[in-house]
Amino acid sequence: MTARSYTVAFQGVEARQVEVQCAVAPGLPAFSVVGLPDKAVQEARERVRAAFAAMSIALPSRRITINLSPADLPKEGSHFDLPIALALLAAIGIVPAEKAEETIALGELSLDGQLMPVAGALPAAVTAAEEGRMLLCPKPSGPEAAWVDAAQVIGAATLTEVVQHFTGQRRIEPAAPGEAVLGLGGKDLRDVKGQETAKRALEIAAAGRHHMLMVGPPGSGKSMLAARLPSILPPLTPAEALETSMIHSLCGLIDEGGISRARPFREPHHTASMAAIAGGGRRAQPGEISLAHNGVLFLDELPEFGRPVLETLRQPLETGEVMVARANAHVKYPSRFMLVAAANPCKCGFLADANRACSQAPICGANYLGRISGPLLDRFDLHLDVPPVDLADLELPPSAEGSAEVARRVAIAREVQTARFQDHPGLRQNADAEGALLEEIAAPDVESRDLLVRAAERFGLSARGYHRVLRVARTIADLACEEHVQRPHFAEALSFRLPG
Repeated sequence: MTARSYTVAFQGVEARQVEVQCAVAPGLPAFSVVGLPDKAVQEARERVRAAFAAMSIALPSRRITINLSPADLPKEGSHFDLPIALALLAAIGIVPAEKAEETIALGELSLDGQLMPVAGALPAAVTAAEEGRMLLCPKPSGPEAAWVDAAQVIGAATLTEVVQHFTGQRRIEPAAPGEAVLGLGGKDLRDVKGQETAKRALEIAAAGRHHMLMVGPPGSGKSMLAARLPSILPPLTPAEALETSMIHSLCGLIDEGGISRARPFREPHHTASMAAIAGGGRRAQPGEISLAHNGVLFLDELPEFGRPVLETLRQPLETGEVMVARANAHVKYPSRFMLVAAANPCKCGFLADANRACSQAPICGANYLGRISGPLLDRFDLHLDVPPVDLADLELPPSAEGSAEVARRVAIAREVQTARFQDHPGLRQNADAEGALLEEIAAPDVESRDLLVRAAERFGLSARGYHRVLRVARTIADLACEEHVQRPHFAEALSFRLPG
């Protein structure tokens, strides 16, 4: 007796279809799983055996062999429990074999036959839609998978419900998508007193997805400013929400099947490892730079991060993706994020204050910020000095302009960019523009070019730095609703790039 069902194995955000073949043949009683399973997949035998016993289903006294095809693809995770059980139920004639073959299943079995939620339901639903199959998953995972309209998703609470559904005793209604979470609330730019230049830089960064570095003494408001960045960013588009949710689904970060329209804001601690930031580990899981895809990665105390960790950011900042290469896996994850970083000017933080600076000033400042490599510093579009807040500013009433007003300007600027790049696949914001296209959309006039040349010669701007000035100037012009980039726009862009 043979039967088959289908499931998926995850390679990055891609879910590859796996055929689960079950053969019940004469021989000494045995239950084996082959096809490069990991420990969790091998243990599925005992979970399936216990779940069958809880349903009063006796396994045949024969040799049961489960083959996971293709056999050379590594199989990892507990989500293979349900497809193995389904194939076995079909092989012993409890459920129709043709129904099992029409299904992609994933789910973990408890010993009493309950179906436990698993990560990756959303990518699995995409694969089910592509293969023209139904997706069977645990009931808590159903609302997440149901966001893929092209796939029929059935969410079952127990293995008994699965049997009843396939035998026609009691049909399970298709799962409905979870609720869409529109955005974050609570933290408003109106809370920030003073720091008008910093708030302007934050607006520019949000409008064009520009990377920003803030340097200032402790208590100047760097972290406070960064925490309010999500409040001025536009919500994710449906396509962006699906991209981001696919990654979050792999990590089990989607709550109750709800797809968030808020842009991710990730802020890892400076003790994070390279695998935690870039991705990796035993299963080559996505790291913080991929979890921040289409959102913000905030690195506080930037010089305190390990030098190798920081250097891993350089390529993803340019390409928008990261390749996690391990001996047994080469996985590519999207990582198009906005990098916002904060740093003290020196170890003690009071380099500019003669009364509080340490005895090693100013050498301590050069040594401390020297932990950040020049190539990484060159990739920040906006370099911002954040001075201490004047105590008199703290007594002022809240600003009349808050996050809502700034967010409207940012949204208008992003709409302009969406229209500008609609004929250029892969380009979304000004930060993505390069080459001839950048020269076209941010072409300086004669007077502006003279300003740029003099600034480049005096301060040693690299070619990358020059192009980043053009991008920022284009964003400033978009915020001003100007069709052409003019000299004041270039001057303001240079003020956020050059020292002093």
